[in-house]
Amino acid sequence: MSTLALYPDDVRRQPHAPKYAGAYDAMLTELCSELFATLPRSDQRRKGLEYLRGLLGGQGRKTIRNIAALIGGSATEQSMHHFISSSIWDWEPVRQALVRHLGRIAPPQAWVVRPMVIPKGGRHSVGVDRRFFPALGQVLNAQQAIGVWAASDEMATPVNWRLHLSEGWLEDDERRTRASIPDGTVPESLGDCAVGAYLDMLTTWGVPVRPLVLDAPETDTGAIVRRLREAGVPLLVRVSSTFRLTAADPALPGCRAEGVPAHQIMGAAAGMRRPVMWSDHDAAETLRTSMSASVRVRMPARGPRPVRALGQAGVGDLRLMGEWENGQSSPTALWLTDMTTLHPVALMQLSKMTRRVDRDFAEISDQVGMRDYTGRSFKGWHRHVTLASAAHAVTALGRAGRAGLGYAV
Repeated sequence: MSTLALYPDDVRRQPHAPKYAGAYDAMLTELCSELFATLPRSDQRRKGLEYLRGLLGGQGRKTIRNIAALIGGSATEQSMHHFISSSIWDWEPVRQALVRHLGRIAPPQAWVVRPMVIPKGGRHSVGVDRRFFPALGQVLNAQQAIGVWAASDEMATPVNWRLHLSEGWLEDDERRTRASIPDGTVPESLGDCAVGAYLDMLTTWGVPVRPLVLDAPETDTGAIVRRLREAGVPLLVRVSSTFRLTAADPALPGCRAEGVPAHQIMGAAAGMRRPVMWSDHDAAETLRTSMSASVRVRMPARGPRPVRALGQAGVGDLRLMGEWENGQSSPTALWLTDMTTLHPVALMQLSKMTRRVDRDFAEISDQVGMRDYTGRSFKGWHRHVTLASAAHAVTALGRAGRAGLGYAV
């Protein structure tokens, strides 16, 4: 399973990564006037622009020290540290401005939710815990965050982040105070974190409704699906082979029992497989073919039945889609969707948006320092990833030829 940002540090820096050398300067200046419109002071707006230039142009890890060295030395480091870690500017309006900008220049076809793991050497950075990551098969000392990406066939850009904080962090008054964690922050599961990162955008930012593609292992998939359906969100969620569903397709009489593992349902549907061609999100837009089958299913009958909204067809209906790659006998991926009228090719292509996100993370986000914040504060982490997301957007728009501001890049 490909999982965003679970790359070891020794493969993070890729030699072919785009380097900032002033090529996007006009676009960056114009973008910053929009991003930082809510910052009340001119010195804050100037520091925001300088920080972005440091993220785009600095060599090595994008720490505050290295960014300051690129801009102006030790005195700059102190003021830049204050700007990121101790200042009072709010990162949320900056993220909203980024979403609005992308909506005009490169409208998303989907919102993609993916996890980000940030390995750490110490234990004092906010949210750091020692935990086992099944996707990696190892225990890491790390922060874990959830990102929401605006994704299309051409590019993907992170627009919102939510840092997962364990009960160990939130119930320790000393650690909360030291990291300046807001008083209203309460413990939540990783699944709640994933759903909340998107629903915050939907309910308070007014983002357009697009299909939500969610590939987040280690989450309670059932709870996620129920919450998203109650919110009326068109969804495509990757599920595990053991996730239990109830087949509603009359062609599968042997799987009509309540709560059958997804792999068993899809195994019974193997005879319904058909070839589906899809475009890989690489530079050549390579065409590939997988075998795919889909069947009608529903969630096991427990708790309140999901509520449909937004005029989507098929009240109470879901569809389980399986994909077989490279002639394998078992499905390589299982997806659950409530977009029951969408053509299988469109569903398959939508599921591949996670590949677009993973590729752009490796080629852009890690190069502009998304995981490089070394401070300890909750607010500092959020400000850093907000500006790193803006730096990612500048690079992605330039690469896609979508500056949209009349400048040659």
